[in-house]
Amino acid sequence: MNRNVASSSSLYLGLILFAIFRGILAANFTLTNRCDYTVWPGILSGSGSPRLDSTGFELAPGSSRSFQAQPGWSGRFWGRTGCNFDNNSGKGSCATADCGSGQAECNGAGAIPPATLAEFTIGSGTQLDFYDVSLVDGYNLPMIIRSRWWVGHGHV
Repeated sequence: MNRNVASSSSLYLGLILFAIFRGILAANFTLTNRCDYTVWPGILSGSGSPRLDSTGFELAPGSSRSFQAQPGWSGRFWGRTGCNFDNNSGKGSCATADCGSGQAECNGAGAIPPATLAEFTIGSGTQLDFYDVSLVDGYNLPMIIRSRWWVGHGHV
């Protein structure tokens, strides 16, 4: 599934992040690739926040992967494109938003611009949750954040 893709304005591109979060509960992030080509999400936890289950992986068109973050977690997600990783050694790089680790896992390295970022800070206790899509490091993919707020056993 390794392929280089040049972006085109005629393509529908999107990386959707679904987040379920609130105060004392863990946040559940589901990253869904709505692009018509493979995207390699990168994940960087903020200073003092525990690492999530992965720091980078391959996400085929139409597929999803979920992660759970505990209250107090902060970090960012981004989509890498045009990646090529050797099947034997795992070594490789990406055309956009590469993290410079030389492999699919970013291992604590952030995105090299240009990279569209989804940034989160999950509150704990009575603290609020914060999130945004940032273009401070440039733009390489459209990105949408959708939140689902849960109250008791139902959702709003």
